[in-house]
Amino acid sequence: MRQYALFILLFFASIAVWSQEGELIDGKVLNDANDEPLENVHVVNLNQVIGATTNKDGEFSIRAKVNDTLYFKYLGFKSIRVRVTNDWLKFGDIRVKMTELAIALEEVVVKPVQLTGYVEVDAKTIPIYDNYRYRISGVNIGYEGGDRSPGAVNKVLSAIFNPADFLYNVFGKRPKQMRKLRKMKEDDEIRNLLATKYDRETLMAVLQLERVDVDEILNNCNYSADFIRTATDLQILDAISECYDEYRVLNRDKRKG
Repeated sequence: MRQYALFILLFFASIAVWSQEGELIDGKVLNDANDEPLENVHVVNLNQVIGATTNKDGEFSIRAKVNDTLYFKYLGFKSIRVRVTNDWLKFGDIRVKMTELAIALEEVVVKPVQLTGYVEVDAKTIPIYDNYRYRISGVNIGYEGGDRSPGAVNKVLSAIFNPADFLYNVFGKRPKQMRKLRKMKEDDEIRNLLATKYDRETLMAVLQLERVDVDEILNNCNYSADFIRTATDLQILDAISECYDEYRVLNRDKRKG
């Protein structure tokens, strides 16, 4: 009898979990201009933080429930968001059309370095790139150097002497977004998407942040402007995650104290 009751309990618990995650829904992504299927479109459920990719026929399957928002991203096309409705769950397959964007490449001017042959002069002329991490003995994490070494040193020192304050200001008010951040790291489809992107769009969509918020977090975590400008979205995700883990440790120690 006890085993039977346990079985019933597990059965209803599994139903509850299934209802929270929703059901597997199907769809097809097309080019709005010619109704041709789009392959390798990334589909992200922003609510549950899971991802999928369309096949050669533009088809995808992803778990979702009513009112979840699906985010569609594809190179050269405008990213869109689609709300999951009762009709989608009831009738199944739905077609999503994406609009192509005109891509304009900015002109890049490369300035050659003029060397004089005099070491003292050339040493001041050759640019120095400081996108590396500082590490200090006794501190488990590193700090991005940045474009100005004196400023970077000041950031390192301020982070060591008063780390909990600036980390709390960054993460303390965003617990839901940070939980989604951990889910993003665990989903292979999302990680594959972020590894090829530099526009921060997916990060901002999932974490519900503006571009300035992402930059602020990385600045407060002592990452350089050069890193923020050139890193992939996956590197940005890992950087924010590393800083958040530090905040959790410091916050836990603060509570114990």
